[in-house]
Amino acid sequence: MSQEMTFWEHLDEFRKVLFKSAIVVIVLMAGIFAAKDFVFDTIVLGPSDSNFILYEAINRVLGMLRLPGLEPFKINLINIELSAQFFIHISTSFYLALVVATPYLLYQLWTFVKPALYENEKKAVEKAFGFASILFFVGILTGYYLIFPLTFRFLGTYQVSQEVANQISLQSYMSMFIWMILIMGIVFEMPALAAILSRMGILSKSFLKKYRRHAFIFLIIVAAFITPSSDPFTLMSVGLPLYMLYELSILVCRDFNK
Repeated sequence: MSQEMTFWEHLDEFRKVLFKSAIVVIVLMAGIFAAKDFVFDTIVLGPSDSNFILYEAINRVLGMLRLPGLEPFKINLINIELSAQFFIHISTSFYLALVVATPYLLYQLWTFVKPALYENEKKAVEKAFGFASILFFVGILTGYYLIFPLTFRFLGTYQVSQEVANQISLQSYMSMFIWMILIMGIVFEMPALAAILSRMGILSKSFLKKYRRHAFIFLIIVAAFITPSSDPFTLMSVGLPLYMLYELSILVCRDFNK
């Protein structure tokens, strides 16, 4: 692909990128769909049981501090729609395939835009794509191992009265699971976006430093939007990682005003 290519030639190249990406996602989706027992019993439904790694780690820390551990819990999900389990199986396989395929999708996007860049731009954007891939997976893991389990345990065990039992549907669980994990992967792209904007001369280190206090309040509001739980512990468990990402954004930005 070169600068002399016509619009339709560019469109054809982009179609090839989309086709290759779709093939990879479909293949991964089929593999994940076939591994249903492992994907759901071990990964997706892991946070609904007291044996989940985060809960065990918290109990070990509390034990070292000679404090009582977390109460054992096991939430059994219910299904109230005839076709819900089948379609949730399909949609979950698709979302997980997208997550696993993210490095390849970014690579395909990079091959499409690379020929249109100058040599100095290629190096900067290539680093940004690699940085974005790493941050995305860090965000996914943070959402899965920290944010979602804390939120789910709080909301799943909260009762206004002992007379009102919680019966959580599979659809409700999966909606929160997919939303919170994917949104954490997306918001963790903040430093990568800041680095790109900085190298474009749009965002500077001094600007981010100047509005650090405002950013903290804004990020707490974003954290409240991400998690439906209103307890301070869960709110700060989301807000603090977001603020740490803001500080990381300051480090990766250039101060072109100097």
